[in-house]
Amino acid sequence: GWPFLAMLVGGWLLTGMGITVGFHRLLTHNSFATYRPIRAFWAMVGALAIEGSPLVWCAVHRRHHEKSDHDGDPHSPLLHDGSFVGMLRGLVHAHFGWLFTKYSAKPNLQRYVPDLINDRLLISMDRAYYVWILLSLAIPTLLGAAITQSWFGAAMGFLWGGAVRIFVTHHVTWSVNSICHVFGKRHFHTTDNSRNNSVFGILALGEGWHNNHHAFPTSARHGLLWWQFDLSWLVIRAMEKVGLAWDVVLPSQRVLQKRRLY
Repeated sequence: GWPFLAMLVGGWLLTGMGITVGFHRLLTHNSFATYRPIRAFWAMVGALAIEGSPLVWCAVHRRHHEKSDHDGDPHSPLLHDGSFVGMLRGLVHAHFGWLFTKYSAKPNLQRYVPDLINDRLLISMDRAYYVWILLSLAIPTLLGAAITQSWFGAAMGFLWGGAVRIFVTHHVTWSVNSICHVFGKRHFHTTDNSRNNSVFGILALGEGWHNNHHAFPTSARHGLLWWQFDLSWLVIRAMEKVGLAWDVVLPSQRVLQKRRLY
């Protein structure tokens, strides 16, 4: 029913924003600053997406930027031969296959996230990440039980608010790693093959404007062209308007024009 659809969509939006606004733009790229309680909130809802602890997620992503589409990139789709089969193998690797390779091992946190490893909250979340896995499934289960006063409601909450929501969130994020390095347009010069993909610009809450992001990694706004909808940026902008975000990083028009391809 509608309560479980609301749990799916609401949970996806909340935990998805935890990844895009929290893990990605705030913690990984320092695209804006905020108060510690707000920072903690974004870290916690991001952890509920079950894409890894904040420290590990940020370290893997910084390594991706360091090596993007070159040897050492954890999840490039382009490190296979140029045949059709090679492209498919690359897409599978970038989407989730890399999780079953050497790149799934815990990255060197001292090297990639030296600015984050002294944060006590992030350290505790890394050490007890199983707690966040349990919470991510328990919260919708208990909510479903409370709404319907039944075991069936608990099961539906677990299914739609938990398992399906995690499935959708993961595949949207993974599609940025795979599809947005193969399919789409390149509006700015970069040293990799990152692409702007309109479908995932929307579904990934602004992350699909991936060529823009690789051209300007620290920008809090990924939808840099007027028509590129970026829901995560709208959240950050709203936070800035009410005084909950500051030092928001944006490239100047001069810098944008200098990097434009067309």
